[in-house]
Amino acid sequence: MRSAVILGARNIGGAIAARLLEDGWQVAAVARSDETLTAVAERGALALKADAAKPRTLAAALEIAVEEHGGLDLVVNAIHPQRPPQGSPEWGGPLETMDPADFQGWGSAVAEQTYVFLNTGIRALRATGGGTLVQLTGGSAVTPAAGRGAWAAGCAAARALVLSAHEELRDEPVHPCLLVVHGAVRSPEEREEIAATVAHLAEPRSHRSLPEVHLR
Repeated sequence: MRSAVILGARNIGGAIAARLLEDGWQVAAVARSDETLTAVAERGALALKADAAKPRTLAAALEIAVEEHGGLDLVVNAIHPQRPPQGSPEWGGPLETMDPADFQGWGSAVAEQTYVFLNTGIRALRATGGGTLVQLTGGSAVTPAAGRGAWAAGCAAARALVLSAHEELRDEPVHPCLLVVHGAVRSPEEREEIAATVAHLAEPRSHRSLPEVHLR
């Protein structure tokens, strides 16, 4: 039975976990919120409380998932990792008025968390024989907008990291993929479409020709 770990199991991540469980996967979900972990556990997933932005903590969570499920085939990063300071403008605000804390919270945090996901996930999948890494990001990765410079920078960095990892691992059994979701995701149907796309990317060989997928 195939095994997946979902980082961030609320909303989109929860839909991905539900879809994979329906498809017969063993699923573990990593989150910081007890409410989120309770919800995914009720669906049948292994709930792991951890901060996915911390390499050692994430590595420990992945090790538990491997031990419990006997392997690892897929790791999905569905976290929105921005950590803006209190009172920060949404998305970081205009560059003219943005202070360093705003940029770090909306931009640098996104890039750093993607790095942790890839660095830790690659190691975990290589140790278990290979598999797929799917990083979700927003459309700002390719189409920045006014007032969203910090957020766009973080998303663009996430994209660059995933595509670089894909090139680095082209001849290995570990396959990083990027899923770019354009626009706000509000409805269950939209979340289900994302979940179906992740399930497709996890199938053998689909990721080799599709290192980057866009949903509009």
